Amino acid sequence: MKNLLRYYFESFGGLRKEIWLLSLITLINRAGTMVIPFLSLYLTKSRGFTLEEVGWILTFFGLGSVTGSWLGGKLTDKIGHYKTMALSLIVSSFLFVLLQFPESFWPICIGIYLVMTVADIFRPAVFVAISAYSKPQNRTRSVTLIRLAINLGFSAGPAIGGFIIATGGYNWLFWVDGLTCLAAGLLLLKLLHPKRSTPEPEDIIVRAKSAMSDRLYLIFVFAMMIFGFVFIQYFSTMPLYYAEIHKLNEFEIGLLLGLNGLTIFLFEMPLIKFMENQKHTATGYVILGTILTGISFLVVNLTGWIGILVVGMLLATVGEMIGFPFSNSFALHRSDGKKRGSYMALYSIAFSVSHIFGHNSGMQLIDNFGFEITWYTMFGLSLFACMLLFVLKKLLKRESA
Repeated sequence: MKNLLRYYFESFGGLRKEIWLLSLITLINRAGTMVIPFLSLYLTKSRGFTLEEVGWILTFFGLGSVTGSWLGGKLTDKIGHYKTMALSLIVSSFLFVLLQFPESFWPICIGIYLVMTVADIFRPAVFVAISAYSKPQNRTRSVTLIRLAINLGFSAGPAIGGFIIATGGYNWLFWVDGLTCLAAGLLLLKLLHPKRSTPEPEDIIVRAKSAMSDRLYLIFVFAMMIFGFVFIQYFSTMPLYYAEIHKLNEFEIGLLLGLNGLTIFLFEMPLIKFMENQKHTATGYVILGTILTGISFLVVNLTGWIGILVVGMLLATVGEMIGFPFSNSFALHRSDGKKRGSYMALYSIAFSVSHIFGHNSGMQLIDNFGFEITWYTMFGLSLFACMLLFVLKKLLKRESA
């Protein structure tokens, strides 16, 4: 037991102080975005919108995320990751507060779009910051630490948000969101100094090509778009399956979803440290993560035993723990000596696009063909993503040769 604990704590060793500070800033920022999990409830209960109208408003949420990711990449390449992150956090803090005031459909759509555009400018910049502040051999674990901060933030945020709504109402949620974003921005300016990073030489960056001209990287981005499309079903359509087919109540569904976050918190960092020491490529690990996620949909169709839901969730979680850090690491490595902002923007956009189409498409599949066909479809899409990644792996070998 002592050896296991020592290995667990050692898995966090060797990371620079700046990465820990970046994780703290990310934790505060993500814990503060409490409006997001309660957005549908706020729009229906407090503003009286129909489900169809909420669906369109959430489409603007996704479109803002895509715009922000693209703009964040452009700004990161032009003014650097430090200024881009600070700009995103401080401006979004004011926009979150202002979002409580629009009442009719189109002003809320525009407000949501603007908030997500500015908030998601942060995403490509933080990925570039990871590369700038971490040693090359520690990049994947640095990404994993940021992911832990995001997961902890998203776990704490809804709980705190629920308490705020119960005691003070929805309006207080927007104020707290704004203040936490502002606090994260001020901490960034105070604690994280840009001179401690290791930026690329300016002449290389100026002459470098953008991600759109890297055909192999575009194959990777398309595969990640499909992977994201499949994975997000666990947070939109799969809970419906738990309730309608297996008759689980909200508390039981919450426990299953909570198993995902708890497993990541306990095991992701040691797992990544172990896998980093093996002689396998990042693309090979992304293939493994993708196929495990696909199998998680396959197994729930094989039996009506309720325990298979836990097996499926664990398979999806392990797939996530392997797939996301190593895909992020591949994107960072591929951007070495190039315009990093454009590379990380495309990586972020892949998952933003998944959110725009994944939830609605999953619902439509279930409505027209049922859960069983939908899960087989997700497994098939995972195999297709794996095929693309296998092709990419072969092309990368040919490129390096």
